[in-house]
Amino acid sequence: MASVVSGQLPAADRGALRIADRVVAKIAAQAAGEVLAHAPGADLVPRDAQPHASVSVRKDTARLRLALELGYPANLGALCATVRRHVTGRVEALTGMDVPEVAVEVERLHSAAARRKDEGRVE
Repeated sequence: MASVVSGQLPAADRGALRIADRVVAKIAAQAAGEVLAHAPGADLVPRDAQPHASVSVRKDTARLRLALELGYPANLGALCATVRRHVTGRVEALTGMDVPEVAVEVERLHSAAARRKDEGRVE
């Protein structure tokens, strides 16, 4: 056991920090939103279409799944890769967890052509 200095235990012996899965998911969704706010076609995506995240945490490892809505046309592969890198970095930095996997699911594409078509309808 580590030596006790002035009646205090070393930090590692004082306890543990547990970060709830839903907190990790919120961090991931927020990080994805940081990238998507400045992505090409961001103005085509409705403001209420926020990224959603789910997470599976085992010990100090978090596996993430993101659901996104993106503007189109855009380089979807490059945009998803940028989101993956940013989310991985933010979750690792803020939680101290390893993030070996970030699965990105594009739920919907929003295009200018579809918006113009919808604006022309009268109901």
